[in-house]
Amino acid sequence: MKYNPALIEPKWQTYWETNKIFETPRLPGNKKMYVLDMFPYPSANGLHVGHPEGYTATDIVCRFERMNETTVLHPMGWDAFGLPAEQQAKKTGIPPRTITETNISNFRRQLKMLGFSYDWSREVATTDIQYFRWTQYIFLLLYNTWFDSDEQRGRPISELPIPDDVTDIDVYKNEHRLAYQVEAPVNWCPALGTVLANEEVIQGRSERGNHPVVRMPLRQWMLRITAYADRLESDLEGLDWSEGIKALQRNWIGRSTGAEVDFFIGTEKANTDIEETNFRINGPKSWRQSVEEEYSTWKQNRQQSGFPNKSGNDVLRIYTTRPDTLFGATYMVIAPEHPFVKRFTTDAQQESVEKYCEQAASKSDLDRTDLAKEKTGVFTGSYALNPVNNEPIPIWVADYVLSSYGTGAIMAVPAHDTRDFEFAKQFQLPIIQVVRSVDSAAHIGVDFEAFTEPGVALNSGTYNGVMTAEFKERITDDLSNTGIGRKAVNYKLRDWLFSRQHFWGEPFPILHEIDADNKRTGKTIPLEPSELPLDIPKDLKFDAKHNSPEPPLEQAPANWLFVKRNGKRYKRETNTMPQWAGSCWYYLRFIDPKNNTMLVDPQLEKAWMPVDLYVGGAEHAVLHLLYARFWHKVLYDYGIVSQPEPFQKLVNQGMILGETEFTGFRDSNGNWISATRVTVDRDGIGTLKSDGTKLDSVKLDAKQVTKKGEHFVLINTDDSNEIQVDSRANKMSKSRGNVVNPDEVVENYGADALRLYEMFMGPLESVKPWSMDGVHGVRGFLERAWKMIVSVTSEQPKLEPAVQNITPTAEQKRILHKTIKSVTEDIRNMSFNTAIARMMEFTNFFLKKQVRPKSAMEQFTLLLSPFAPHIAEELWQILGHSKTLTYESWPVYDESAIRETTLEIPVSINGKLRSKILVPANADENTLEQHALSDTKIAELLTNKILVKKIIICGKMVNFVVK
Repeated sequence: MKYNPALIEPKWQTYWETNKIFETPRLPGNKKMYVLDMFPYPSANGLHVGHPEGYTATDIVCRFERMNETTVLHPMGWDAFGLPAEQQAKKTGIPPRTITETNISNFRRQLKMLGFSYDWSREVATTDIQYFRWTQYIFLLLYNTWFDSDEQRGRPISELPIPDDVTDIDVYKNEHRLAYQVEAPVNWCPALGTVLANEEVIQGRSERGNHPVVRMPLRQWMLRITAYADRLESDLEGLDWSEGIKALQRNWIGRSTGAEVDFFIGTEKANTDIEETNFRINGPKSWRQSVEEEYSTWKQNRQQSGFPNKSGNDVLRIYTTRPDTLFGATYMVIAPEHPFVKRFTTDAQQESVEKYCEQAASKSDLDRTDLAKEKTGVFTGSYALNPVNNEPIPIWVADYVLSSYGTGAIMAVPAHDTRDFEFAKQFQLPIIQVVRSVDSAAHIGVDFEAFTEPGVALNSGTYNGVMTAEFKERITDDLSNTGIGRKAVNYKLRDWLFSRQHFWGEPFPILHEIDADNKRTGKTIPLEPSELPLDIPKDLKFDAKHNSPEPPLEQAPANWLFVKRNGKRYKRETNTMPQWAGSCWYYLRFIDPKNNTMLVDPQLEKAWMPVDLYVGGAEHAVLHLLYARFWHKVLYDYGIVSQPEPFQKLVNQGMILGETEFTGFRDSNGNWISATRVTVDRDGIGTLKSDGTKLDSVKLDAKQVTKKGEHFVLINTDDSNEIQVDSRANKMSKSRGNVVNPDEVVENYGADALRLYEMFMGPLESVKPWSMDGVHGVRGFLERAWKMIVSVTSEQPKLEPAVQNITPTAEQKRILHKTIKSVTEDIRNMSFNTAIARMMEFTNFFLKKQVRPKSAMEQFTLLLSPFAPHIAEELWQILGHSKTLTYESWPVYDESAIRETTLEIPVSINGKLRSKILVPANADENTLEQHALSDTKIAELLTNKILVKKIIICGKMVNFVVK
């Protein structure tokens, strides 16, 4: 009977599902392992062959652990809310839920087709109403929590201490909640009808669809993730994650220490409308005189009251990591979205400022902070007072300052900051050096570049000659004593913008108080947990034409939208949660998916958490992992979870690219041009390096090229020189037409071949190009393994006659146990490609044997089973076993059996290999020498030669130096 995966694989998939082979008990036994995949978004395109890579890796680990008497939890679910389903619904007119459920069915079918050992009884989707009931519950928890910075933990808002001078307790509480509202500038994409994250915007256009994006203020919900920044950073230490991923998270958090400083601006808008070119002559002086009395009073009040937690309207608060450079601040910059822009803008500057801010609204944050780009900005016409020297300095608007970082305003020190230096040069602003190199005895100017290193203070009044580190401490203390500044910690991490203008998302469980005109009063109340889940209204039809910043839920029926409580009228929140919400905590729901009374049973959570192995793409290294860790820590503060971190070990699989594409280049005369002379853009278009002439790019078949060293060259060309071609593998995408559907691979080669090939391509973490020839090669290995055990001439499944109940020879035993050891260690190290190579070697060895011990074939089948479970189950049955091998004991290697009794030792003369000798494994130098000299070929070559030196390494080599 020949190997036929089309018959074998459906048979065993049905068996596993019918007999619930992979269902996990409620509680683990003595050993547990929680293995989790980053669950997929069920798109309409279904899986491509890149998706199963991580799933195959975790499946191998799970099957291996079950055979080692470990209770394994291996669930699967769906990250199913979000923009893609909504966009597809707009194109097709089919409701998002219908689309999502259809996509889920297809994904589930494909995953089952690949034989993954998931416990499907625990399946969840973030769109399940009983799932997002608990997502909404967690949001209520965040809403009702404040962060106690002294205790470094979240606490109920009811425990928030209220100062005696607070007049509006509700407002004060809202200012401290972990979930709060703000009018925030966001990336609005009219074509997609939603807000986009900064990472989803490239050069002012959406990554998805390449649509224009504008910056505009919208009322948004924010989550105060920054409160947990220190814990998010410090708790990385104990995690078994790669240092690269940890570094990405640390950099994203971006902790820095410095000082907050208030620059006085006065309580009224400046009105010195003057030309930019003359502002240094008249503007500063006249403005300084007009605020003299007010400034003096302000300083006295600050001396008495100290530095306030909230800056008032009379100051511009900045954060700096270099308070030692305050004397060098010659201008200030505010972001185009800063709330003081209108206030600072004088009549003469109004047109310029408005035009500039409008232009900035079309740029992404990444574009605005690109160091390579020319600096742009405009003077507002207003000034602030530098608190260390009382000098008035101009206030500019520039887009290289972001409202989302620090306070949205900076003091600019052009002598000691590269961006400020370039800006000052661009607009001819003063550059005052206040730090010099430690090695410079004399004053060294900064005419050509900013000096950004620490050093010695100059031009800094009484601080002259003080080293940078000491200067920072002294000036921060001095500012604190006068109530003008204080020591501060800042983060690049921003609070999490947590709302979208989607139809297809979780509704917020929040009510807004409204007046008689249906306008929000600013007061909010949460729903009670008993009122959850709050579903999208069933009678709200999906509007495929909706593209307004107004959320779709604004069109909900009045009986859903408006609510009465205690005689007051309320309106439901109409923004919806982002797709991230459901994926922040799904790992907990898998533990207790049917619980309708609590988020997760504490006994089950304590028994299963943390996740022992989490596998997914490196593209989620920051946002998803950071968000999930944040939510987990809030739940930990409430005792809902027992561990401070959710994911103990993290592995990021590399991307599988499309098949290698080959491109040759021809000039206008049809002559081939070697790729060494060509510049190739990301679309494969080539131009001559010498003069930029555009070339004809010719797509080549793999049969037209051959490998030469590290490159590919054309074959059968008339050119005397070799023509190198461009070879590259691209990310799989529909637009490139290089997507490989796993359905097609399974149909032609089988699921086991697909699984094996994905693991055999190379290390799990590396980026690898797909090759259908490679799948064909792995399928050949499976056929050889089948032929080693099964009679291919019989019509019925029966053992190959060579497989007999005999004791393995010493050599066969050694090969078997070496294979068991290698495969066992490789699985534990997740080095699956080398494990498969060892099994290939085993097969090649035993196929040559006329008699094959049945016991060795059984052990091999067990080793193969995590990688290719369908063929392994069939082989196990043919070997005479009636039960599944899923819970059979994993083979154990015998170290004594691995030890070689004899060794083949190379013998060289003058360093050149001349023969090989077979000696006892424990042979000493004298024995090795005697065996070598007795070798017929060696003896002949040594005749009439003078032995100058002998080099003998036991177990390794013999070398005779002669003349």
